[in-house]
Amino acid sequence: MLGVDCARKEDFNWISVIRVPEFVTREEFEWAVAEAAAKKKRDFSMVELLIIEEGLCVHCLHVGPYDGEPATVEAMRDFAEEQGYVEDFCDKRLHHEIYLNDARRTAPEKLKTVIRHPVRRA
Repeated sequence: MLGVDCARKEDFNWISVIRVPEFVTREEFEWAVAEAAAKKKRDFSMVELLIIEEGLCVHCLHVGPYDGEPATVEAMRDFAEEQGYVEDFCDKRLHHEIYLNDARRTAPEKLKTVIRHPVRRA
């Protein structure tokens, strides 16, 4: 997140994910994608099943507009450092957010977002 210009959201590189239960197999997932493609007559070839081993993280509930998240991220970074941890970003360990509200139906000041950052011992 260091050096990220949060005002330039058009520069963000992101993916959208939905958690599926651990008992869902790759075969079941592929079947569901094929069924959805046939039923909806749409191309779902970009859909994939990701297995993420998240590891040690610091996370925080941010309440308020998305544009206020940088202050929460800074507080998370400070907390992690106080506890003897540093951020541990790499191609497999990324910043991510879990949205607990529908932004189309929730006032910005009431939005709830879980922000998670990978960390490791300093």
